[in-house]
Amino acid sequence: MFETLFIFPLAFWVVVAILIGGGIWAIRHLRDGTGIPMLTLLGTVAVWYLGDALYNDYANNHVKLFDAATLANAWWQVAWFVAVFLWATPWLHGHLNARYLRRTSGVVQIFKHGVGQPVFQRQLTQLFLGCAWVWTVLAVIAIILLRERAVHFFFPFFGQKTSPWNHGQIGKGFDSLSIVAIYLHLLVAGVFGVVAALSTNRRTFALALFCCLTSWPYFILDRTRNIILAVVIPGVLSWIFLRLRGGMVKKLTVLGICFLLVNAWMGFVIANRDDKSIIGALKEKGFNLKENQSVHHLGLNMYEELCWINTFMQRGTYTCNWGYRYWTELVNPIPRILWPGKPYIGLDYAAARGAESADDEGGVGVSVTLSTGMIGGGVVNFGRLIGPAFAALLMSFWAAILARLDLQIHEFGRLPLYGLGLILTFNMGRDITLITLYPFVFGALLVWWRERSRRAGVHPTIRQSNQSKSRLQMLRRQRTLPHTAFGRRWKRGPDRSGHGSSHPIVASDAPGAKAPTSPLHPDAR
Repeated sequence: MFETLFIFPLAFWVVVAILIGGGIWAIRHLRDGTGIPMLTLLGTVAVWYLGDALYNDYANNHVKLFDAATLANAWWQVAWFVAVFLWATPWLHGHLNARYLRRTSGVVQIFKHGVGQPVFQRQLTQLFLGCAWVWTVLAVIAIILLRERAVHFFFPFFGQKTSPWNHGQIGKGFDSLSIVAIYLHLLVAGVFGVVAALSTNRRTFALALFCCLTSWPYFILDRTRNIILAVVIPGVLSWIFLRLRGGMVKKLTVLGICFLLVNAWMGFVIANRDDKSIIGALKEKGFNLKENQSVHHLGLNMYEELCWINTFMQRGTYTCNWGYRYWTELVNPIPRILWPGKPYIGLDYAAARGAESADDEGGVGVSVTLSTGMIGGGVVNFGRLIGPAFAALLMSFWAAILARLDLQIHEFGRLPLYGLGLILTFNMGRDITLITLYPFVFGALLVWWRERSRRAGVHPTIRQSNQSKSRLQMLRRQRTLPHTAFGRRWKRGPDRSGHGSSHPIVASDAPGAKAPTSPLHPDAR
Protein backbone atom coordinates (compact mmCIF):
# COMPACT_ATOMS: atom_id res chain seq x y z
CA MET A 1 0.00 0.00 0.00
CA PHE A 2 2.83 2.40 0.85
CA GLU A 3 4.32 1.99 -2.62
CA THR A 4 0.95 2.97 -4.08
CA LEU A 5 1.05 6.35 -2.36
CA PHE A 6 3.90 7.47 -4.61
CA ILE A 7 1.94 6.99 -7.85
CA PHE A 8 -1.10 9.07 -6.91
CA PRO A 9 -1.41 12.31 -8.91
CA LEU A 10 -1.41 15.78 -7.35
CA ALA A 11 -5.22 15.91 -7.45
CA PHE A 12 -5.43 12.98 -5.02
CA TRP A 13 -3.41 14.86 -2.41
CA VAL A 14 -5.55 17.94 -2.96
CA VAL A 15 -8.58 15.79 -2.09
CA VAL A 16 -6.83 14.54 1.04
CA ALA A 17 -5.94 18.09 2.09
CA ILE A 18 -9.48 19.39 1.54
CA LEU A 19 -10.96 16.46 3.46
CA ILE A 20 -8.62 17.06 6.40
CA GLY A 21 -9.28 20.81 6.39
CA GLY A 22 -13.01 20.25 6.13
CA GLY A 23 -12.90 17.74 8.96
CA ILE A 24 -11.13 20.23 11.23
CA TRP A 25 -13.66 22.92 10.36
CA ALA A 26 -16.56 20.52 11.04
CA ILE A 27 -15.15 19.51 14.43
CA ARG A 28 -14.93 23.17 15.41
CA HIS A 29 -18.61 23.59 14.47
CA LEU A 30 -20.07 20.59 16.27
CA ARG A 31 -22.14 22.82 18.53
CA ASP A 32 -24.06 24.59 15.75
CA GLY A 33 -25.54 21.37 14.35
CA THR A 34 -23.62 21.18 11.07
CA GLY A 35 -20.48 19.51 12.38
CA ILE A 36 -21.70 15.90 12.67
CA PRO A 37 -23.53 15.77 9.29
CA MET A 38 -20.51 17.31 7.57
CA LEU A 39 -18.12 14.87 9.21
CA THR A 40 -20.39 12.02 8.11
CA LEU A 41 -20.40 13.22 4.51
CA LEU A 42 -16.64 13.77 4.44
CA GLY A 43 -16.16 10.29 5.86
CA THR A 44 -18.51 8.92 3.19
CA VAL A 45 -16.42 10.51 0.43
CA ALA A 46 -13.24 9.20 2.02
CA VAL A 47 -14.56 5.62 2.18
CA TRP A 48 -16.22 5.38 -1.24
CA TYR A 49 -13.54 7.22 -3.22
CA LEU A 50 -10.20 7.24 -1.38
CA GLY A 51 -11.10 3.86 0.10
CA ASP A 52 -11.70 2.48 -3.38
CA ALA A 53 -8.23 3.50 -4.52
CA LEU A 54 -6.48 2.12 -1.43
CA TYR A 55 -8.59 -1.00 -0.90
CA ASN A 56 -8.89 -2.16 -4.52
CA ASP A 57 -5.21 -1.92 -5.46
CA TYR A 58 -4.92 1.36 -7.35
CA ALA A 59 -1.62 0.41 -8.99
CA ASN A 60 -2.81 -2.91 -10.44
CA ASN A 61 -6.44 -2.04 -11.08
CA HIS A 62 -7.21 1.61 -11.76
CA VAL A 63 -3.88 2.48 -13.38
CA LYS A 64 -4.23 -0.41 -15.83
CA LEU A 65 -7.88 0.33 -16.67
CA PHE A 66 -7.62 4.09 -17.29
CA ASP A 67 -5.11 6.58 -18.63
CA ALA A 68 -3.42 9.12 -16.36
CA ALA A 69 -5.57 12.06 -17.53
CA THR A 70 -8.81 10.20 -16.71
CA LEU A 71 -7.56 9.28 -13.24
CA ALA A 72 -6.43 12.83 -12.50
CA ASN A 73 -9.67 14.38 -13.81
CA ALA A 74 -11.72 12.07 -11.60
CA TRP A 75 -9.74 13.17 -8.53
CA TRP A 76 -10.25 16.81 -9.46
CA GLN A 77 -13.98 16.14 -9.66
CA VAL A 78 -13.90 14.66 -6.16
CA ALA A 79 -12.01 17.73 -4.92
CA TRP A 80 -14.50 20.05 -6.64
CA PHE A 81 -17.42 18.19 -5.05
CA VAL A 82 -15.94 18.44 -1.54
CA ALA A 83 -15.03 22.11 -1.95
CA VAL A 84 -18.55 23.07 -3.07
CA PHE A 85 -20.05 21.02 -0.24
CA LEU A 86 -17.90 22.76 2.37
CA TRP A 87 -18.87 26.17 1.00
CA ALA A 88 -22.59 25.52 0.48
CA THR A 89 -23.49 23.67 3.69
CA PRO A 90 -22.98 26.58 6.16
CA TRP A 91 -24.73 28.92 3.74
CA LEU A 92 -27.78 26.67 3.32
CA HIS A 93 -27.85 25.96 7.04
CA GLY A 94 -27.92 29.68 7.80
CA HIS A 95 -30.83 30.29 5.43
CA LEU A 96 -32.95 27.16 5.92
CA ASN A 97 -32.51 26.90 9.69
CA ALA A 98 -32.36 30.60 10.59
CA ARG A 99 -34.98 30.34 13.34
CA TYR A 100 -32.93 27.68 15.15
CA LEU A 101 -29.45 29.19 14.90
CA ARG A 102 -29.50 30.40 18.53
CA ARG A 103 -29.70 26.79 19.69
CA THR A 104 -26.77 24.47 20.17
CA SER A 105 -26.46 20.87 19.05
CA GLY A 106 -28.88 18.68 20.97
CA VAL A 107 -26.78 15.59 20.24
CA VAL A 108 -23.69 17.22 21.75
CA GLN A 109 -25.67 18.18 24.84
CA ILE A 110 -27.06 14.66 25.23
CA PHE A 111 -23.52 13.36 24.86
CA LYS A 112 -22.39 15.65 27.69
CA HIS A 113 -25.39 15.47 30.04
CA GLY A 114 -26.87 12.03 29.31
CA VAL A 115 -30.28 10.81 28.14
CA GLY A 116 -32.09 10.97 31.46
CA GLN A 117 -34.13 14.15 30.89
CA PRO A 118 -37.79 13.29 31.68
CA VAL A 119 -39.10 15.14 28.61
CA PHE A 120 -36.75 13.24 26.32
CA GLN A 121 -37.57 9.88 27.90
CA ARG A 122 -41.31 10.55 27.67
CA GLN A 123 -41.03 11.35 23.97
CA LEU A 124 -38.88 8.26 23.45
CA THR A 125 -41.62 6.13 25.00
CA GLN A 126 -44.29 7.80 22.85
CA LEU A 127 -42.18 7.17 19.75
CA PHE A 128 -41.81 3.52 20.69
CA LEU A 129 -45.56 3.11 21.19
CA GLY A 130 -46.27 4.58 17.75
CA CYS A 131 -43.73 2.28 16.07
CA ALA A 132 -45.04 -0.70 18.07
CA TRP A 133 -48.51 -0.11 16.61
CA VAL A 134 -47.04 -0.01 13.09
CA TRP A 135 -45.09 -3.20 13.75
CA THR A 136 -48.20 -4.89 15.15
CA VAL A 137 -50.16 -4.09 12.00
CA LEU A 138 -47.32 -5.37 9.79
CA ALA A 139 -47.02 -8.52 11.91
CA VAL A 140 -50.76 -9.25 11.64
CA ILE A 141 -50.62 -8.80 7.85
CA ALA A 142 -47.61 -11.12 7.68
CA ILE A 143 -49.38 -13.80 9.75
CA ILE A 144 -52.49 -13.60 7.54
CA LEU A 145 -50.43 -13.90 4.35
CA LEU A 146 -47.98 -16.56 5.51
CA ARG A 147 -50.13 -18.55 7.95
CA GLU A 148 -48.11 -21.49 9.33
CA ARG A 149 -44.92 -20.13 7.71
CA ALA A 150 -45.15 -16.86 9.64
CA VAL A 151 -42.73 -18.14 12.30
CA HIS A 152 -39.98 -18.09 9.66
CA PHE A 153 -40.69 -14.43 9.00
CA PHE A 154 -40.04 -13.47 12.63
CA PHE A 155 -37.40 -16.13 13.35
CA PRO A 156 -35.89 -17.20 10.00
CA PHE A 157 -33.05 -19.11 11.70
CA PHE A 158 -35.57 -21.81 12.66
CA GLY A 159 -35.94 -22.78 9.03
CA GLN A 160 -35.88 -20.87 5.75
CA LYS A 161 -36.45 -17.15 5.48
CA THR A 162 -39.99 -16.34 4.39
CA SER A 163 -41.21 -12.94 3.25
CA PRO A 164 -44.76 -11.60 2.99
CA TRP A 165 -43.47 -8.60 1.04
CA ASN A 166 -42.57 -10.33 -2.24
CA HIS A 167 -42.40 -8.21 -5.38
CA GLY A 168 -40.68 -8.30 -8.73
CA GLN A 169 -37.42 -6.63 -9.61
CA ILE A 170 -39.48 -4.32 -11.81
CA GLY A 171 -42.50 -3.19 -9.80
CA LYS A 172 -45.89 -4.05 -11.29
CA GLY A 173 -49.49 -3.81 -10.19
CA PHE A 174 -49.77 -3.59 -6.44
CA ASP A 175 -46.08 -4.29 -5.78
CA SER A 176 -45.87 -0.75 -4.44
CA LEU A 177 -47.84 -1.85 -1.35
CA SER A 178 -45.26 -4.54 -0.60
CA ILE A 179 -42.46 -2.02 -1.09
CA VAL A 180 -44.10 0.41 1.35
CA ALA A 181 -44.44 -2.42 3.89
CA ILE A 182 -40.75 -3.29 3.54
CA TYR A 183 -39.63 0.27 4.17
CA LEU A 184 -42.01 0.68 7.11
CA HIS A 185 -40.59 -2.55 8.53
CA LEU A 186 -37.08 -1.18 8.04
CA LEU A 187 -38.01 2.12 9.68
CA VAL A 188 -39.57 0.67 12.84
CA ALA A 189 -36.76 -1.90 13.17
CA GLY A 190 -34.20 0.92 13.24
CA VAL A 191 -36.27 2.93 15.74
CA PHE A 192 -36.59 -0.08 18.05
CA GLY A 193 -32.80 -0.26 18.22
CA VAL A 194 -32.49 3.41 19.15
CA VAL A 195 -35.19 3.12 21.83
CA ALA A 196 -33.61 0.00 23.31
CA ALA A 197 -30.27 1.79 23.41
CA LEU A 198 -31.48 5.01 25.06
CA SER A 199 -34.58 4.23 27.15
CA THR A 200 -34.14 4.32 30.93
CA ASN A 201 -37.63 2.90 31.48
CA ARG A 202 -37.25 -0.83 32.12
CA ARG A 203 -40.59 -1.75 30.62
CA THR A 204 -39.99 0.28 27.46
CA PHE A 205 -36.48 -1.13 27.18
CA ALA A 206 -37.71 -4.72 27.51
CA LEU A 207 -40.48 -4.24 24.94
CA ALA A 208 -38.12 -2.49 22.51
CA LEU A 209 -35.60 -5.30 22.88
CA PHE A 210 -38.34 -7.86 22.17
CA CYS A 211 -39.35 -5.91 19.06
CA CYS A 212 -35.70 -5.91 17.93
CA LEU A 213 -35.57 -9.70 18.34
CA THR A 214 -38.65 -10.11 16.16
CA SER A 215 -38.02 -7.44 13.51
CA TRP A 216 -34.23 -7.55 13.00
CA PRO A 217 -33.59 -11.16 11.85
CA TYR A 218 -35.53 -10.62 8.61
CA PHE A 219 -32.90 -8.05 7.56
CA ILE A 220 -29.77 -9.35 9.28
CA LEU A 221 -30.14 -12.77 7.63
CA ASP A 222 -30.62 -11.16 4.22
CA ARG A 223 -28.18 -10.45 1.39
CA THR A 224 -28.44 -6.63 1.27
CA ARG A 225 -25.63 -5.01 3.24
CA ASN A 226 -26.81 -1.39 3.19
CA ILE A 227 -30.15 -2.42 4.73
CA ILE A 228 -28.34 -4.32 7.49
CA LEU A 229 -26.40 -1.16 8.28
CA ALA A 230 -29.56 0.98 8.30
CA VAL A 231 -31.21 -1.35 10.83
CA VAL A 232 -28.34 -2.07 13.20
CA ILE A 233 -25.98 0.90 13.23
CA PRO A 234 -28.31 3.68 14.54
CA GLY A 235 -28.97 1.72 17.73
CA VAL A 236 -25.34 0.70 18.13
CA LEU A 237 -24.04 4.27 17.74
CA SER A 238 -26.75 5.63 20.05
CA TRP A 239 -25.78 3.17 22.77
CA ILE A 240 -22.03 3.71 22.42
CA PHE A 241 -21.93 7.51 22.26
CA LEU A 242 -25.04 8.54 24.20
CA ARG A 243 -25.62 5.81 26.79
CA LEU A 244 -22.42 3.89 27.46
CA ARG A 245 -20.63 5.26 30.50
CA GLY A 246 -16.92 5.94 30.31
CA GLY A 247 -14.40 8.05 28.47
CA MET A 248 -13.84 8.40 24.77
CA VAL A 249 -11.16 5.69 24.77
CA LYS A 250 -13.65 3.16 26.09
CA LYS A 251 -16.30 4.24 23.58
CA LEU A 252 -13.90 4.01 20.65
CA THR A 253 -12.73 0.58 21.83
CA VAL A 254 -16.29 -0.72 21.92
CA LEU A 255 -16.94 0.90 18.55
CA GLY A 256 -13.90 -0.90 17.12
CA ILE A 257 -15.17 -4.25 18.41
CA CYS A 258 -18.58 -3.62 16.88
CA PHE A 259 -16.92 -2.67 13.59
CA LEU A 260 -15.00 -5.95 13.53
CA LEU A 261 -18.18 -7.94 14.14
CA VAL A 262 -20.18 -6.07 11.49
CA ASN A 263 -17.30 -6.26 9.00
CA ALA A 264 -16.98 -10.02 9.54
CA TRP A 265 -20.71 -10.54 9.07
CA MET A 266 -20.62 -8.50 5.86
CA GLY A 267 -17.77 -10.68 4.68
CA PHE A 268 -19.83 -13.79 5.43
CA VAL A 269 -22.77 -12.38 3.46
CA ILE A 270 -20.56 -11.55 0.46
CA ALA A 271 -18.94 -14.98 0.47
CA ASN A 272 -22.22 -16.90 0.46
CA ARG A 273 -24.99 -14.78 -1.05
CA ASP A 274 -24.47 -15.84 -4.68
CA ASP A 275 -24.82 -19.62 -4.39
CA LYS A 276 -26.99 -20.24 -1.32
CA SER A 277 -29.16 -18.58 1.29
CA ILE A 278 -27.48 -16.88 4.23
CA ILE A 279 -29.33 -19.13 6.69
CA GLY A 280 -28.32 -22.24 4.78
CA ALA A 281 -24.69 -21.14 4.70
CA LEU A 282 -24.78 -20.34 8.41
CA LYS A 283 -26.12 -23.82 9.26
CA GLU A 284 -23.68 -25.54 6.91
CA LYS A 285 -20.47 -23.63 7.60
CA GLY A 286 -21.06 -21.71 10.79
CA PHE A 287 -19.68 -18.23 11.39
CA ASN A 288 -15.93 -17.82 11.76
CA LEU A 289 -14.90 -14.32 12.83
CA LYS A 290 -11.27 -14.58 11.77
CA GLU A 291 -11.99 -16.23 8.43
CA ASN A 292 -14.71 -13.77 7.40
CA GLN A 293 -12.59 -10.74 8.30
CA SER A 294 -10.34 -11.47 5.31
CA VAL A 295 -13.12 -11.62 2.69
CA HIS A 296 -12.69 -8.93 0.05
CA HIS A 297 -15.70 -6.57 -0.01
CA LEU A 298 -17.29 -5.97 -3.37
CA GLY A 299 -19.01 -2.77 -4.45
CA LEU A 300 -16.56 -0.35 -2.84
CA ASN A 301 -15.65 1.05 -6.27
CA MET A 302 -17.31 4.42 -6.75
CA TYR A 303 -14.07 6.07 -7.84
CA GLU A 304 -13.72 3.41 -10.53
CA GLU A 305 -17.29 4.08 -11.70
CA LEU A 306 -16.50 7.80 -11.85
CA CYS A 307 -13.55 6.99 -14.10
CA TRP A 308 -15.76 4.83 -16.34
CA ILE A 309 -18.31 7.64 -16.67
CA ASN A 310 -15.59 10.10 -17.70
CA THR A 311 -14.16 7.55 -20.15
CA PHE A 312 -17.52 6.96 -21.85
CA MET A 313 -18.20 10.69 -22.10
CA GLN A 314 -14.77 11.31 -23.57
CA ARG A 315 -15.33 8.58 -26.16
CA GLY A 316 -18.80 9.89 -26.97
CA THR A 317 -20.52 6.59 -26.14
CA TYR A 318 -22.42 8.21 -23.28
CA THR A 319 -23.69 11.75 -22.80
CA CYS A 320 -25.11 13.47 -19.74
CA ASN A 321 -28.89 13.39 -19.58
CA TRP A 322 -29.34 16.90 -18.12
CA GLY A 323 -31.16 15.93 -14.98
CA TYR A 324 -33.26 13.10 -16.41
CA ARG A 325 -31.88 10.53 -13.99
CA TYR A 326 -32.57 12.79 -11.01
CA TRP A 327 -36.07 13.23 -12.43
CA THR A 328 -36.59 9.46 -12.56
CA GLU A 329 -35.43 9.27 -8.93
CA LEU A 330 -37.86 12.02 -7.95
CA VAL A 331 -40.93 10.39 -9.51
CA ASN A 332 -39.99 6.88 -8.39
CA PRO A 333 -42.47 6.91 -5.43
CA ILE A 334 -45.41 7.07 -7.88
CA PRO A 335 -46.80 3.50 -8.16
CA ARG A 336 -46.45 2.03 -11.63
CA ILE A 337 -50.12 0.99 -11.52
CA LEU A 338 -50.98 4.72 -11.56
CA TRP A 339 -48.32 5.60 -14.14
CA PRO A 340 -47.59 2.58 -16.38
CA GLY A 341 -45.12 4.60 -18.42
CA LYS A 342 -43.09 5.77 -15.43
CA PRO A 343 -39.41 5.98 -16.47
CA TYR A 344 -36.91 3.44 -15.22
CA ILE A 345 -33.81 4.44 -13.27
CA GLY A 346 -30.32 4.12 -14.71
CA LEU A 347 -30.98 1.97 -17.77
CA ASP A 348 -28.88 4.15 -20.09
CA TYR A 349 -25.76 3.89 -17.94
CA ALA A 350 -26.26 0.15 -17.39
CA ALA A 351 -26.39 -0.29 -21.16
CA ALA A 352 -23.22 1.79 -21.56
CA ARG A 353 -21.47 -0.47 -19.03
CA GLY A 354 -22.40 -3.57 -21.04
CA ALA A 355 -25.34 -4.85 -19.00
CA GLU A 356 -27.71 -5.12 -21.97
CA SER A 357 -29.74 -8.33 -22.07
CA ALA A 358 -32.70 -9.66 -24.00
CA ASP A 359 -33.65 -12.10 -21.22
CA ASP A 360 -34.06 -9.59 -18.42
CA GLU A 361 -37.05 -9.54 -16.11
CA GLY A 362 -39.65 -7.03 -17.25
CA GLY A 363 -38.19 -6.57 -20.73
CA VAL A 364 -36.38 -3.32 -19.94
CA GLY A 365 -33.28 -4.25 -21.93
CA VAL A 366 -30.70 -4.64 -19.17
CA SER A 367 -29.96 -7.48 -16.75
CA VAL A 368 -28.87 -5.25 -13.88
CA THR A 369 -28.56 -1.56 -13.03
CA LEU A 370 -25.30 -0.15 -11.70
CA SER A 371 -24.61 2.49 -9.08
CA THR A 372 -22.85 5.59 -10.40
CA GLY A 373 -21.75 6.90 -7.01
CA MET A 374 -22.60 10.11 -5.20
CA ILE A 375 -20.34 12.21 -7.45
CA GLY A 376 -20.74 10.11 -10.58
CA GLY A 377 -24.49 10.60 -10.39
CA GLY A 378 -23.97 14.33 -10.68
CA VAL A 379 -21.70 13.84 -13.69
CA VAL A 380 -24.27 11.57 -15.36
CA ASN A 381 -26.95 14.22 -14.90
CA PHE A 382 -25.13 17.49 -15.58
CA GLY A 383 -21.72 16.77 -17.03
CA ARG A 384 -18.15 16.69 -15.78
CA LEU A 385 -18.00 20.28 -14.48
CA ILE A 386 -21.49 21.21 -13.31
CA GLY A 387 -22.36 17.68 -12.22
CA PRO A 388 -20.09 17.36 -9.15
CA ALA A 389 -21.15 20.83 -7.96
CA PHE A 390 -24.85 20.01 -8.32
CA ALA A 391 -24.42 16.74 -6.41
CA ALA A 392 -22.58 18.69 -3.69
CA LEU A 393 -25.50 21.13 -3.41
CA LEU A 394 -27.91 18.21 -2.97
CA MET A 395 -25.78 16.78 -0.17
CA SER A 396 -25.44 20.23 1.42
CA PHE A 397 -29.23 20.46 1.48
CA TRP A 398 -29.33 17.01 3.09
CA ALA A 399 -26.75 18.08 5.68
CA ALA A 400 -28.87 21.15 6.50
CA ILE A 401 -31.88 18.89 7.06
CA LEU A 402 -29.88 16.75 9.48
CA ALA A 403 -28.57 19.87 11.24
CA ARG A 404 -32.16 21.04 11.69
CA LEU A 405 -33.06 17.71 13.30
CA ASP A 406 -30.08 18.07 15.62
CA LEU A 407 -31.22 21.51 16.75
CA GLN A 408 -34.75 20.09 17.29
CA ILE A 409 -33.54 16.90 18.94
CA HIS A 410 -35.79 17.39 21.99
CA GLU A 411 -38.92 17.24 19.83
CA PHE A 412 -40.84 14.07 19.07
CA GLY A 413 -39.09 11.55 16.80
CA ARG A 414 -36.13 13.72 15.85
CA LEU A 415 -33.31 11.66 17.38
CA PRO A 416 -34.15 8.34 15.62
CA LEU A 417 -34.65 10.19 12.35
CA TYR A 418 -31.32 11.93 12.86
CA GLY A 419 -29.47 8.67 13.54
CA LEU A 420 -31.12 6.96 10.58
CA GLY A 421 -30.26 9.92 8.37
CA LEU A 422 -26.59 9.75 9.30
CA ILE A 423 -26.42 6.06 8.36
CA LEU A 424 -28.30 6.62 5.11
CA THR A 425 -25.77 9.37 4.29
CA PHE A 426 -23.13 6.67 4.08
CA ASN A 427 -25.41 4.50 1.93
CA MET A 428 -25.91 7.45 -0.44
CA GLY A 429 -22.23 7.18 -1.28
CA ARG A 430 -23.36 4.67 -3.92
CA ASP A 431 -26.12 6.89 -5.30
CA ILE A 432 -28.14 9.94 -4.29
CA THR A 433 -31.51 8.27 -4.55
CA LEU A 434 -34.91 8.28 -2.86
CA ILE A 435 -34.75 4.49 -2.81
CA THR A 436 -32.11 4.80 -0.10
CA LEU A 437 -34.04 7.53 1.73
CA TYR A 438 -37.47 5.86 1.77
CA PRO A 439 -37.24 4.81 5.47
CA PHE A 440 -36.31 8.37 6.43
CA VAL A 441 -39.08 9.87 4.28
CA PHE A 442 -41.72 7.55 5.74
CA GLY A 443 -40.49 8.30 9.25
CA ALA A 444 -40.59 12.05 8.66
CA LEU A 445 -44.13 11.78 7.27
CA LEU A 446 -45.27 9.80 10.31
CA VAL A 447 -43.75 12.36 12.69
CA TRP A 448 -45.36 15.20 10.72
CA TRP A 449 -48.76 13.46 10.72
CA ARG A 450 -48.58 12.78 14.44
CA GLU A 451 -47.75 16.40 15.30
CA ARG A 452 -50.37 17.76 12.91
CA SER A 453 -53.08 15.46 14.27
CA ARG A 454 -52.26 16.43 17.85
CA ARG A 455 -52.51 20.13 17.01
CA ALA A 456 -55.75 19.64 15.07
CA GLY A 457 -57.32 17.59 17.85
CA VAL A 458 -57.01 20.29 20.54
CA HIS A 459 -59.64 23.02 20.95
CA PRO A 460 -58.12 26.50 20.36
CA THR A 461 -58.94 27.65 23.92
CA ILE A 462 -57.43 24.52 25.43
CA ARG A 463 -54.43 24.83 23.12
CA GLN A 464 -53.79 28.41 24.27
CA SER A 465 -54.09 27.34 27.92
CA ASN A 466 -51.70 24.44 27.33
CA GLN A 467 -49.22 26.76 25.63
CA SER A 468 -49.28 29.08 28.66
CA LYS A 469 -48.74 26.15 31.01
CA SER A 470 -45.94 24.81 28.81
CA ARG A 471 -44.29 28.25 28.81
CA LEU A 472 -44.36 28.39 32.60
CA GLN A 473 -43.00 24.84 32.87
CA MET A 474 -40.23 25.70 30.43
CA LEU A 475 -39.26 28.76 32.49
CA ARG A 476 -39.08 26.63 35.62
CA ARG A 477 -36.84 24.09 33.87
CA GLN A 478 -34.62 26.90 32.60
CA ARG A 479 -33.54 27.66 36.15
CA THR A 480 -31.23 24.66 36.12
CA LEU A 481 -30.74 23.52 32.53
CA PRO A 482 -27.96 24.95 30.34
CA HIS A 483 -28.71 27.05 27.25
CA THR A 484 -29.38 24.13 24.93
CA ALA A 485 -32.21 22.64 22.97
CA PHE A 486 -33.67 21.63 26.35
CA GLY A 487 -33.56 25.02 28.11
CA ARG A 488 -31.24 27.78 29.36
CA ARG A 489 -29.98 29.39 32.55
CA TRP A 490 -30.70 32.90 33.79
CA LYS A 491 -28.90 35.70 35.56
CA ARG A 492 -29.58 39.25 36.63
CA GLY A 493 -28.68 42.07 34.31
CA PRO A 494 -29.37 45.71 33.50
CA ASP A 495 -32.48 47.05 31.83
CA ARG A 496 -32.39 48.71 28.43
CA SER A 497 -31.07 51.94 29.96
CA GLY A 498 -28.22 50.08 31.64
CA HIS A 499 -29.10 51.39 35.14
CA GLY A 500 -30.91 48.39 36.55
CA SER A 501 -34.59 47.59 36.69
CA SER A 502 -37.34 46.49 39.00
CA HIS A 503 -37.36 43.30 36.88
CA PRO A 504 -33.61 42.74 36.47
CA ILE A 505 -33.73 39.21 34.99
CA VAL A 506 -32.29 38.48 31.55
CA ALA A 507 -31.31 35.29 29.73
CA SER A 508 -27.69 34.17 29.86
CA ASP A 509 -25.53 31.11 29.47
CA ALA A 510 -23.92 31.65 32.83
CA PRO A 511 -25.37 30.24 36.07
CA GLY A 512 -27.31 32.81 38.00
CA ALA A 513 -30.41 33.79 39.89
CA LYS A 514 -33.96 32.51 39.57
CA ALA A 515 -36.04 32.85 36.44
CA PRO A 516 -38.72 35.54 36.21
CA THR A 517 -42.00 34.51 37.74
CA SER A 518 -44.25 36.56 35.48
CA PRO A 519 -44.56 35.36 31.87
CA LEU A 520 -45.86 38.83 30.96
CA HIS A 521 -42.48 40.45 31.52
CA PRO A 522 -40.76 41.19 28.16
CA ASP A 523 -37.59 39.36 29.17
CA ALA A 524 -39.56 36.25 30.06
CA ARG A 525 -41.40 35.85 26.79
